[in-house]
Amino acid sequence: MSDSQSGNPAGEIEALAAMFGRWLDGYQSGVSAMPVRSEVRPGEVMGKLPQAAPEAGFKGGDEGAGWAAVLKDLDEIVMPGLTHWQHPRFFAYFPANASVPAMMGELVSAGLGVQGMLWLTSPACTEIETRVVDWLREMLGLPECFDSRNGAGGGVIQGTASEATLTAMVAARDRVRRWKKKTGGVEGRCVVYTSGQAHSSVMKAAMIAGIADGPEDTVHVRMIEVDEVFALRPERLAAAMREDLAAGLVPCFVCASVGTTGTTAVDPTAKIAGVIADVCGGEGKGVPVWLHVDAAHAGSACVAPEFRWMLEGVEKADSFCFNPHKWLLTNFDCDCFYVRDRRHLIDAMSVTPEYLRNTASDSGEVIDYRDWQVPLGRRFRALKLWFVIRAYGVSGLREHVRRTVGLAALFESLVRSDGRFELVAPRVVNLVCFRLKGSDAANKALMERLNATGRVFLSHTMLPSPPAAADARYTIRVAVGTPTTSEADIRELWAMVREHAGTAV
Repeated sequence: MSDSQSGNPAGEIEALAAMFGRWLDGYQSGVSAMPVRSEVRPGEVMGKLPQAAPEAGFKGGDEGAGWAAVLKDLDEIVMPGLTHWQHPRFFAYFPANASVPAMMGELVSAGLGVQGMLWLTSPACTEIETRVVDWLREMLGLPECFDSRNGAGGGVIQGTASEATLTAMVAARDRVRRWKKKTGGVEGRCVVYTSGQAHSSVMKAAMIAGIADGPEDTVHVRMIEVDEVFALRPERLAAAMREDLAAGLVPCFVCASVGTTGTTAVDPTAKIAGVIADVCGGEGKGVPVWLHVDAAHAGSACVAPEFRWMLEGVEKADSFCFNPHKWLLTNFDCDCFYVRDRRHLIDAMSVTPEYLRNTASDSGEVIDYRDWQVPLGRRFRALKLWFVIRAYGVSGLREHVRRTVGLAALFESLVRSDGRFELVAPRVVNLVCFRLKGSDAANKALMERLNATGRVFLSHTMLPSPPAAADARYTIRVAVGTPTTSEADIRELWAMVREHAGTAV
């Protein structure tokens, strides 16, 4: 079949890649001059789009004019409706890095159109993923029990940490069910435990897995009290587990956070593992509680050895995940999810209809990643990670982390220098939590005034003070992680904070 017969005339990909590459290059170089946050009104973007899809396209006709019209619509319809996550003064939420190597990996992956559900459907898709996630295990200093080469554990690329948490919880639920069947007579419902500062994905996973009855279910999802640095208190976890065992419930899953969303607090994984062993291994008579470590954002920092203290005790966990798409120059979506024993994932999620049976899978010599996740299908996401690691190397990724942590430390020092402000939580890596001394209304007004300038974008959280208090305070978050953020951007943000603090009433 010729290129023209296949619908891809010779040179078309090259020409279009050049056209859209120039557009993207212009975007990257000009984004710092744009308002960080979109200010469109609800429905405004849809109002610029036709009510019905075009009956006839331009393929096979005047393609030059057709693609020019697409670029015009990108500028006039799409761009005004974007909040620019790659902007050097995007300080909201957590970063979502993109880099040229990652973009190229995504482009090649899209062009190849691989469906990597089985090893057989594209061996390179599976084997490159296995090797790349093993590289990352070594780069972070994770224990060898999570390496595919140990024969039991290994890693897989999920879309997000939320998917990884759900996958781990499904495996944990299945393991408890099998334990119940084997031991007999234990019929109590499962219970999930996590920090009161943990990500909402833990509750959502419990709802999807049928453990929680809804987002307000505090019986089957226990939000454990935190300490003065917003980390989970192991003694409160032990008390909750004992209460549940006495009530006939079954502890099933514990999620420890290495970097909570609100403050990047680090839960004491080693002590949590000790609680599980003492309470559920002894008094619970061997209840197989799954310990999952969610390091979605902060885990990336561990490419630099000085931050690996956060991983203390992770060798006792059943699973671990972190998102290179947050802070390791790899565009969304890309979560690396590691398990100590892959058998539990396969037991919980493997379904093999006849049309998927093949000699390679039956041999047991290959990995079929469709058994390690909820969906059947999967993209060739390992390519962008492979491109990024090859382009920057371990040293380049360490430098990116260290540089942005240093910028966060600079902002922290500026906050300390002005008595009108206070730091609300310890800075662990690249997130600074601060507030103007005064009312919640004044802090909300300050943040809204800053965001309204279009020059910066910040987000907030509500933090109890002290951490165990019932009342929470409005706290402004500054997350530093965009590759183009400079010291000048940090100083400009601080100048704006000081300027607008006087009008925040």
